[in-house]
Amino acid sequence: MLGLLAKKVGMTQVFDEEGNLVPVTVMRVDPNIVIAQKTEEKDGYKAVVVGVDEKRKNLVSKPYAGQFPENITPKKELREFRDFEKEVVVGDSLGVEVLEGIRYVDVSGVSKGKGFQGVIKRWNFSGGRRSHGSKFHREPGGTGQSTYPGRTFKNMKLPGRMGRENVTVLSLRVVKIDTEKQLIMVRGAVPGVNKRLVFVRAAVKK
Repeated sequence: MLGLLAKKVGMTQVFDEEGNLVPVTVMRVDPNIVIAQKTEEKDGYKAVVVGVDEKRKNLVSKPYAGQFPENITPKKELREFRDFEKEVVVGDSLGVEVLEGIRYVDVSGVSKGKGFQGVIKRWNFSGGRRSHGSKFHREPGGTGQSTYPGRTFKNMKLPGRMGRENVTVLSLRVVKIDTEKQLIMVRGAVPGVNKRLVFVRAAVKK
């Protein structure tokens, strides 16, 4: 699996090779530093651990700092990539070059939080009539039973917190990769707010 940690920058539009104007989401790849390598002999599986963004010294505890080699400063975010398809060593800095030649990617991130929402926005309920005299508009309706067991079952579609969940968007087409500015431009929506960290990997279905 090939993947990188990137930051969502925002949206813009670019011209493709055929001259068509394409809306794209832009992600910036800061240096992904290889922190450690896991092997089948020692850990039971093969993986590469990378980190991004330096962490302030006064926020680093000794146990947390102990996992970093001496020549690498502690990082804020760590991610483990299993079965990494490129040969790397501890201390290497990875950039968008890892994804060069890949046409489709999957992007994972934390979606935008919407707060406490009702059933119409959260679950797309249609609600009741808006005509005069109707007393049922945006309510969820009946949820319990008048006879046994006389309670509301679990996992009912009810009002509640919406958003701020781990979301993966599959098979986004890569429109352009800018190796000079370390940018990835994809066609489609990327989860999360701007400046939020996302995980970009080669698409598993294409």
